Amino acid sequence: MKTSAYSGFFKLSPQERLREVSEFTGITETEQKIIGESGALDMDKADHMIENVIGKFELPMAVALNFKINNKDYVIPMVTEEPSVVAAASNAAKMARDSGGFFASNTGSVMIAQVQVINVPDPKYAQIKIYENKDKIIEMCNEKDPVLVKFGGGMQDLDVRVIDSIIGKMVIVHLKVNTLDAMGANAVNTMAEAVAPFIEGLTGGKVYLRILSNLAVHRLARSRVIIKKETLGGEDVVDSIIAAYAFAEADPFRAVTHNKGIMNGISAVVLATGNDTRAIESGAHAYASLTGSYKPLTTWEKNKDGDLVGTIEMPMAVGLVGGATKIHPAAQTAVKMLGVNSAAELGEIIASVGLAQNFAAIRALATEGIQKGHMSLHARNLATVAGAKGDVLEAIVSKMIKEKNVRLEYAQELMKEYSK
Repeated sequence: MKTSAYSGFFKLSPQERLREVSEFTGITETEQKIIGESGALDMDKADHMIENVIGKFELPMAVALNFKINNKDYVIPMVTEEPSVVAAASNAAKMARDSGGFFASNTGSVMIAQVQVINVPDPKYAQIKIYENKDKIIEMCNEKDPVLVKFGGGMQDLDVRVIDSIIGKMVIVHLKVNTLDAMGANAVNTMAEAVAPFIEGLTGGKVYLRILSNLAVHRLARSRVIIKKETLGGEDVVDSIIAAYAFAEADPFRAVTHNKGIMNGISAVVLATGNDTRAIESGAHAYASLTGSYKPLTTWEKNKDGDLVGTIEMPMAVGLVGGATKIHPAAQTAVKMLGVNSAAELGEIIASVGLAQNFAAIRALATEGIQKGHMSLHARNLATVAGAKGDVLEAIVSKMIKEKNVRLEYAQELMKEYSK
């Protein structure tokens, strides 16, 4: 039985780690080269992804280990520049395994396209007329994407809102579209543009914006976890973590950093799989503000046994078809490594990583402080910049941490000494 619970993985060389991951995930030698060597994205592909291309920019790809989600083991690709993120997520997932890992779910793959109508003489009357023509609007939208409809997707419903603005009342139509395994931006935007003239005729107003919303409230991913008090070192640690969460729940200045820690993990997986990090981030922060006050995306409580229990719920508009996921060779390999069967499953994985990342961060804050682990990795980065390798690197890192002098200048001084 395959397991993502590795021991001593960090001691291996990058090449040895890649071999271990390939055995677990089944990626081929060609795919190993794609993520293990420079140049996976050739200039021709890069030139077709965005405008005015002059080159390529690389970031490290790593894997988070120990994850068990819905009783299935995963090795999770993450792309990030920030030290400690991958190690923290892996450690959190290891602690969660004692109680079965993470259990995730989702609300489906429905995206919203917004049609903005202004200068409507009778907004409430127009609202009712639009509702009366719902079936016709659905028919017009689904004619624009018969392939999506064929596979069980397409427009399913609509909402109509009348909102106040600085230029007067607006009628806002929400087209609810099941985009299945696509993120869905192109599909819903095309539908919104197609029905705009019909909606103008119904309302007597003028349609301006016809665009999706990244506040994907009908496309939520959820995950929950239990961390046993014995695993944490006692109920006092559970209480300290809950106190840290209570601070974030009460204060938006703390909540924003709390959520940033969640996004450290989420954005790393979203980026690795070629999905839209900005869409996920904007949706997450908007969802955190829905109550009118900025709140944490996670909750942490103590159950009847005194164990720590955590949950996360947030919009998760990720896809497996279209966009960079189908263009970038490394993103394609990352998706294969995960072995996911649907965009919904990918969203559940990403939410679970966010919950793990958050647990790791607030546990560190509530116990030893965030700097202990972070500084160790920072010291390693500085020693590398100073030119240290192998045993010399380890010695310099050890000395910098012992003397609590983690600076590039000191790493360079030590490097000169060892060079002599």
